[in-house]
Amino acid sequence: MITKEEFLALYEKYMSGQCTADEKKLLDTYRDEMILAEEGWDDDLVKEEDVRTRIWQRLNNNRKIVQLPLRKVTKYRWLQIAAVFVAVLFAGLFFMQRKKNQETGTVKLTNKVQPPILPGGNKAYLTLANGSRIVLDDAQNGKLATRPGVTVSKTGNGMLVYHFTNSNNTTAATTPEFNTITTPRGGQYQVVLEDGTRVWLNAASSIRFPQAFIGVTREVELTGEAYFEVAKNKTKPFIVQANGTKVQVFGTHFNINAYGDNNNITTTLLEGSVRMSSGSSAVMLAPGQQGDAVNGATIKVSPADIQQTMAWKNGLFIFHDLNITEVMKQVGRWYDVDVEYRDDDVKKNEFGGTVSKYKNITELLEVMVLTRSIHYKIEGRRVIIMK
Repeated sequence: MITKEEFLALYEKYMSGQCTADEKKLLDTYRDEMILAEEGWDDDLVKEEDVRTRIWQRLNNNRKIVQLPLRKVTKYRWLQIAAVFVAVLFAGLFFMQRKKNQETGTVKLTNKVQPPILPGGNKAYLTLANGSRIVLDDAQNGKLATRPGVTVSKTGNGMLVYHFTNSNNTTAATTPEFNTITTPRGGQYQVVLEDGTRVWLNAASSIRFPQAFIGVTREVELTGEAYFEVAKNKTKPFIVQANGTKVQVFGTHFNINAYGDNNNITTTLLEGSVRMSSGSSAVMLAPGQQGDAVNGATIKVSPADIQQTMAWKNGLFIFHDLNITEVMKQVGRWYDVDVEYRDDDVKKNEFGGTVSKYKNITELLEVMVLTRSIHYKIEGRRVIIMK
């Protein structure tokens, strides 16, 4: 950077027409005041107003130092004013850019990259009869607990297995001990009961069952949703109690949806036969049928959409022109998100499609957007649905 004296000498040479091309270029590109605007800037030590004041003071001082012969005052004064103008313009741009960067930084701070909302997995906890609780997704494979006549083990494929052995313990034989398996939102789990019955629990569900089935029936209590493959035993019926509805079988495959946020309790039969009762109403279901019980009213029997009903167990979302609110109930439970509707009209929309349950939530939502069913945005763990 040249000094003021060198600049003035160069300017005199330029005015006399003796500057070379390189000297003219040097004169044109000289920006002492611009360099000044950047001096002494430290975000942590200096306030913006203090720096602005200091810049103006330095510029004023520099203008007072310049002394030229009278005959050249007018021309140099024009150049001096222009230089100051450029410096002020540069300083203004400097502060504007800084303010913009600060604002941009604020925006980035409040709109941080949304971490992906991942799908659920094998998560549950087992509550034993004595009140102790075992977190099943954290528990290592192998034996988890031993009670009189029963050993509880976790297998490598995320399944809980009860091994029953005959016991002469009179207390154990007459007073069953109940265990409960509960899945959170974003969780699912499988269990093999002591009679060999296999149960798949969907998200936000629970099943309460005795460690050993004694007496004349095999009875369990369900909240949420589960698929059962009941071990055959014609002398000891298997009974599922779900929110006032009873399903009785001897050996069959069926699904029960008894979520509290649904208006009805639905039993879907895949194999065998089922007797479904609610209040004073009772029906027999054949394979491919479903029964819907609504608040103790007469059970309605209709053809079942097996593919859509069983999609959750098979690792899929399958929707056949299903109402958006019903779709988002499933999505909310599996991805552990809350759903908000900004427009009531969007609740009337329907969606049809097949998507893997193991995709990130945005991939599912984007499919819904492509079908023009919805628009959405995500805020934390809240999905906002819009038209």
